[in-house]
Amino acid sequence: MLKDNAKRFIDLLLVIPALLCLFPFLCFLALLIRWKLGSPVFFTQQRPGLKGNPFRLYKFRTMTNARDSAGSLLPDTERLTRFGRFLRSASLDELPELWNVLKGDMSLVGPRPLLMEYLERYTPEQARRHEVRPGITGWAQVNGRNAISWEEKFKLDAWYVDNWSLWLDIKIIAMTVWKILKREGISHPGQATMEEFKGSS
Repeated sequence: MLKDNAKRFIDLLLVIPALLCLFPFLCFLALLIRWKLGSPVFFTQQRPGLKGNPFRLYKFRTMTNARDSAGSLLPDTERLTRFGRFLRSASLDELPELWNVLKGDMSLVGPRPLLMEYLERYTPEQARRHEVRPGITGWAQVNGRNAISWEEKFKLDAWYVDNWSLWLDIKIIAMTVWKILKREGISHPGQATMEEFKGSS
C-alpha cells in the first residue's frame, strides 16, 4: 500500500504540471487531427487496469473512417495516413493517456494495457502484470517493444512488478524520452492480434 501511494504521488506530481503545460499543444493537436482525420478526435477503448478491472483508455485517433463500397471499414494499413504514422512514431497519440493517469486508471510507468479479451489467455504468471496499474510506458517498452516476443514482454512485465521502485520508474521515463527522440523502438507498425499472442494454449 505504501509503495502504491508513493507511486501515485509521483504520478500526480508529474502529470498535473505536464497537463497544464501541454494543454495549448493538446488543443492544437486535437484541431489538427479533426482537420486531417475527421471526427471523433479521440480513440477510446475498454482495457483492463489494476487487478484486471476495466477502464476507458483515451488516445488520439490515427486512422480515417475510410470504407469500401459495401460500407465496411478498410484494413488498418489503408486507413493509417502519413499523418497518423507520424503521430504514432512520435508517440503523440499516447498523450491523452495522461488523463487516464490523472484519473487513477493508469500510471506513467507500468505494463501496457492490452485488450479485455486477452485476460482469459494469460497464464497465472503473465496475469501478475495486473498487480500494478498499467502504464503509458513500461519496462518492456524500453527493452524492445515490438522487436521482442509476447513471452519476453510478459517476463519483463512480471520483472517490473517484482522489482518496482521510484528510481526504476524514473529510469524508464528517461529511457522512454530518449527513445522517442531517437525514434527507436517506439513506433508501432501494427495492432497486436490474438494470433500473435502465444501466452496460453
